[in-house]
Amino acid sequence: MDYIFEIIDKSGRRIKLTNKQWKHIRIDHPDVDDEEIKQTLQEPVKIFGEKKKKYFYYRYFKNHQSPAKFLRVIVKYLNEEGFVITAYFVKNLN
Repeated sequence: MDYIFEIIDKSGRRIKLTNKQWKHIRIDHPDVDDEEIKQTLQEPVKIFGEKKKKYFYYRYFKNHQSPAKFLRVIVKYLNEEGFVITAYFVKNLN
């Protein structure tokens, strides 16, 4: 499988962004770029976890054009590997 990137997050876990998911993000959320996703995973202001092995990473981007300044990156873990599902800007951490 081809990846846009593979990084180690703030807590030391491996996360990948696949070409398929990157295409989804670019179509549905064209204001998000891959460098912002990397920054959010490596230096989040907050991480929320769920029971279904989904994690929500947030980072504040002061200069983002819209009122929504927090980038939310959703990562799903399968067999200890994380995969970016989607990423989009939101107004609040929740």
